[in-house]
Parts: sequence; C-alpha cells; structure tokens
Amino acid sequence: MAIDLHVHSTFSDGTNTPQELVSLANKIGLSAMALTDHDTCEGVPFARDAAKGTPLKVIPGIELSTEYHHTEVHIVGLNIDPDNRELLEATREFRHKREHRNELMIELLRQQGFSITMEELIADNPDAVITRANIARFLVDHGEIGSVNHAFERYLGDDCSCYVPREKIPPAKACTLIQQAGGIPILAHPVLYHMKKAQLEQMIQELIPYGLKGMEVYYSTYDRGQTKDMKSLADEYGLVATGGSDYHGDNKPYIHLGTGKNNLNIPDSILSKLGI
Repeated sequence: MAIDLHVHSTFSDGTNTPQELVSLANKIGLSAMALTDHDTCEGVPFARDAAKGTPLKVIPGIELSTEYHHTEVHIVGLNIDPDNRELLEATREFRHKREHRNELMIELLRQQGFSITMEELIADNPDAVITRANIARFLVDHGEIGSVNHAFERYLGDDCSCYVPREKIPPAKACTLIQQAGGIPILAHPVLYHMKKAQLEQMIQELIPYGLKGMEVYYSTYDRGQTKDMKSLADEYGLVATGGSDYHGDNKPYIHLGTGKNNLNIPDSILSKLGI
C-alpha cells in the first residue's frame, strides 16, 4: 500500500480542503496521509474527522521553515500532538511574522501596479497561513498575472523585486519543537537546498542530537540518481528513508497526491520504521 507523508491543504498554501484531500486519498487508494501544512496543524482535526469510517489513516503533521547558514531548510514533523501548547505558541509567532512579511510584499506589488490588498487576500484565504503561493494564486485568480510560475519568476521568487525575506528559526529549534509535541522530525526534500554533500552531511550530523529521525528520500522532483544518493545518505546516518509528494493542488498542478511527478511510490512499511 502506498502512503504520502507530505501534503498541504487550504490551511496553508494548498488548494484542497483537508476533507477534499481525504476524499482524494481514499479514491486513489492511499493507506495513510500526513497533513503537513506550513506553520500550522489547524487542518488536522478536519482531516481526521473526514477519515473516520474510511481505510485512510491521517497522520497529524506540520512543516516548519528554518534557516541554516543563509539557506532555507524545511523540517517536517510527523505524528505530532496538534494541541501541544509550546508548538501552538511558536506557530502563532511564526504566523505573526508571516503576516508582517505579507504586508510588505503586498505594498511592493502595489507599487508595481498590481491591485491587491491584505484584506482581499485574507478574504480569499480564510483561516489559512498565507504564503507566497497564496499571493501568486490571488494574482492569477483576479486576472492580474498569467500564471503562478510567472508570479514567482518575475516578482515573488527569492531576490525578485517584491520578495521580502522572513526571519526564521534554526532547524535544531524546529526539531526540538516537534519533539516537544511528541512528533518525529524529518528533513524535508534535502536535494532542493542545492548544498554540497559535505555541507548537507554537516547539517545532518548537527541535527541528529536534536532528534532528527528521517529524511525525504522519495520526493516528487527527484530523479533516480538523486533518490539513490539520498537513500545512501540516510542509511549512512541511520535515518529512516521517508517521502512525500509535497502536493499543493492547483498551486503545483504538475504534482499529484500520492504519485507526485515521477511515478512516486512510498511504501507504508515506512510507518513501522517510524513507530507510527
């Protein structure tokens, strides 16, 4: 049976509700799905309720943005307690920083001639942790720009004219928060950081004492060589080889739940290795 341990909903920058994700996961025959929205686990209860009476196991998760030597690194937390007080307090602060950053980016977009306000953006994304993908989707849906990719390539991507950096925590802090919430810290999509092997290994070595238990060996955009390299690295450091599609719905239309982009197949045997 296949699983997907990296999925986003409308509670961050996905376009499917948690309920829709559960329905889709059941339709394609997944046995388990982790909801890993950015800086929030508020969608988890909705997914769990929707999965009651179905074969699907919903794993409560989260994805935290961190910074390691000027590189943005994401840490996924699996099997967390979504009601953990320390985690809720931390994510509340993360969202506050995101909101301030969004306001600055919207002002820059308005200076470029776009018609967008924070009030309209929130109205289009109620209860969501709003990311750059939400802003790009707003511009597309309101006829301001042709595609989400164009929005990132011209305005919202790193170092583009309307990009504003956001203060982030170190990855070790993210691992600690996840463990405090009873969860399992996983290094998300390591290939995407474009680190040299020595730097990636150094980061892994530093994070293991803080509870890092796995890394995403299987991921939508990896080719066979990258998957093989990440599997060897995980084995070398005793990490569980996990994976996920990083499904975002229409915000990443080339990625499909469960199967990703390159015929992704994540076996459910991973769950027993993680103790889930």
